[in-house]
Amino acid sequence: MRVIVVGAGEVGFDVARLLAAEQHDVVVVDVDQARLKEVQDRLDVMTIFGSGTSAEVLGDCGVRRADMLIAVTNIDEVNIIACMMADRLDVPTTIARVRTNELSARSSVLSASDFGIDLLIHPEESAAAEVTRLIRRASATDVLMFCDGRLQLVGMRIDRESPVIGKSLRELALANQDLTFRIMGISRGIRTILPGGDEVLRANDQIFVMARPKELSPVAEVFGKRESRMHHVMILGGTKVGARVAQHLGQDKNRRVKLIESGREQAQSLAEELKDVLVIHGDATDIDLMATEGLGEMDAFVAVTDDEESNLVSCLMAKHLGVRKTVGLLSKAAYIPLSQTIGLDAAVSKKLAVAREVMRFLRGKHVLSVETVHGLDAEILEIEAAPRAPVTYKPLKELKLPDGVLISAVMHEDDGVEIATGNTHIEPGDRAIVFVLPRQIGEAEAFFDKK
Repeated sequence: MRVIVVGAGEVGFDVARLLAAEQHDVVVVDVDQARLKEVQDRLDVMTIFGSGTSAEVLGDCGVRRADMLIAVTNIDEVNIIACMMADRLDVPTTIARVRTNELSARSSVLSASDFGIDLLIHPEESAAAEVTRLIRRASATDVLMFCDGRLQLVGMRIDRESPVIGKSLRELALANQDLTFRIMGISRGIRTILPGGDEVLRANDQIFVMARPKELSPVAEVFGKRESRMHHVMILGGTKVGARVAQHLGQDKNRRVKLIESGREQAQSLAEELKDVLVIHGDATDIDLMATEGLGEMDAFVAVTDDEESNLVSCLMAKHLGVRKTVGLLSKAAYIPLSQTIGLDAAVSKKLAVAREVMRFLRGKHVLSVETVHGLDAEILEIEAAPRAPVTYKPLKELKLPDGVLISAVMHEDDGVEIATGNTHIEPGDRAIVFVLPRQIGEAEAFFDKK
């Protein structure tokens, strides 16, 4: 597949990296020579200097042979026009990153399709939604929704005092037969494990548990985690992500939210907009200010400024002062694995939202969504079983699934949802949640496609 990526910033670089890793023919376009040089030095892709809104530049990229154009610059208008140009030049699929919801809101005069855009991606909105879920689910390091919200995948770290250390997954299942859950993945050091029943849990393992939302609190207690409500939350940064998180959390009953923003005009604007939030004008690096405003008394602290180093340092300071849950907005690849090692509870990345949507388009049409989580070197596919697909032939225990493929849950056509067991039988049209190691993605898809 030939893919043109317009924009060589952090998001564009990450998208190009993912595409190149899957052996696609990638062309990266940007007006910044320094960014293009970094892409060229680090990735096996072609680079073109120029604007993605220029028909001549797109021609140099081989646009008439392209299967997809992904516009992810920092300017919404450039992304929209680049997709319009690509659509007029008969590129089959166009994807645009936009910060505004002008094209996606129900009341919008124009829609994405009016501009020839197949998919709009709102990384800031996705990041804000993830932060909100993490604050509402106090014990989690990651929270993902599946099957229209009826199943959740929750990441948890096994503490040194956890009662499950030294126990196998089979022992845990037998001891908790009244609960329906399944451990789908384990991140142990640099290893990703899709575990079997004999796998034994260790201290510092990061586990990923699939369960129904109403059962997550008792499931968390099995692993020594207590779900306590975050009544007092401080947010650092009045960015689009910070403002959206404040808006979401401020609507919750019995929750008090403070937001600190360094820009005077932005702080004033947010104070007028967020009626349920206390907005404070102050420097994001002023630790004394945050301490004066009660940082040490907070249940949760969220750092979502545009300065990742400030996010990291302020979260560590909050943890040092006894804040129970810290969440930082981080995108640099080096910071994310480091963050939890040095004490952050959760890291959120805007880049992941773009990567997930792009990867869904690269999969077959029967792949409904693609998710990834920090620390787990596996993709999570929501995939529909085609008629006569091999996965529909027998119950799961009688199928010879490839190594590195684990089916976690199934949403049946009659709308029933179940955590997968050996007796589960997938029928044509059913949707399954499948954990797949990168090297087995092709085999996993083949199992759900018709022969």
